[in-house]
Amino acid sequence: MCSVGGPMVDIDLKKVTSRKCKCLDCGNEFKGVGKKVRCPSCQSENVECSE
Repeated sequence: MCSVGGPMVDIDLKKVTSRKCKCLDCGNEFKGVGKKVRCPSCQSENVECSE
C-alpha cells in the first residue's frame, strides 16, 4: 500500500460499484467510480455515465 500521509481510509473494493462512462469531449469509454468522474484520457469532466 502506498500513502502520502493523511488519514488512512479502509475501502472494500468488492463493495465499490463502477459505472460505464463516456467522455463527451474525446469519446473515450471507461468505467467510472464516484460522484465526480473525470475522463482518464483527456481529464475532462464533461462525462456521461449510466446508472
